[in-house]
Amino acid sequence: MALAYKTALITGASSGLGRGLAVWFAKQGVTVYAAARRTAALESLREEAGELIKPLTLDVAKADQTHERITALDAECGGLDLVIANAGIGTLTNGKRIEWPAVKNIIDVNVSGALATLCAPLPGMVKRGRGHLVGVSSLASRIPAPRLSTYCASKTFLSMWLDSLRLDVEKLGVSVTTLQPGYVKSEMTAQNKPGQMPFILETDDAVERMGKAIVRRAKLHSFPWQISASIGLANMLPKSLMAKIVNKMT
Repeated sequence: MALAYKTALITGASSGLGRGLAVWFAKQGVTVYAAARRTAALESLREEAGELIKPLTLDVAKADQTHERITALDAECGGLDLVIANAGIGTLTNGKRIEWPAVKNIIDVNVSGALATLCAPLPGMVKRGRGHLVGVSSLASRIPAPRLSTYCASKTFLSMWLDSLRLDVEKLGVSVTTLQPGYVKSEMTAQNKPGQMPFILETDDAVERMGKAIVRRAKLHSFPWQISASIGLANMLPKSLMAKIVNKMT
């Protein structure tokens, strides 16, 4: 399948969904700038997927440096066609014993890092009249959860930012996609108990769904449908009742 993209940048590419997406696009002939903090993991990714993988050591928690580096890369490669802000962390932030460093770290990565990643190539895309920005949010953006206040809020911020950005740039030729996966087997979910993760997906399955949604330039893709639909129904309930159900489930 020949894709419209010649170049792509994917953050969080050292493991999980980011690594899977890097392999998925490289196999289809896209030059992928695979970005993450762990250089050794990126080198092993290139060995696995071939020379179309271009390792890029990058810490998105350092938002200013991230914006500067991706802006430079956009100029160096003649314009990035696709940018996927995938890097994210899901540390618990229990309100009973809240710790500011943990809260700040989530915001630095999931909000500031994601927006720095997406803002950097945007002026070039607008000028060229083409491009595709993708943000990996979460179904957690659509419902509150105990001990995950900061994570849920960070993903809600990203989803709303992408939806609003789309109104500005879609008419200029720039596509914007919001991805909202549910539970996926990864380093981040490995710490959870199996019973806490209904309808959990294998990484390859989730990557395939996300890749296809990106290629068809979906505005929003939430999956699996069982959880997405359940969240939609839960949000129709009074908040007090919804809170009781969520607390019981988690």
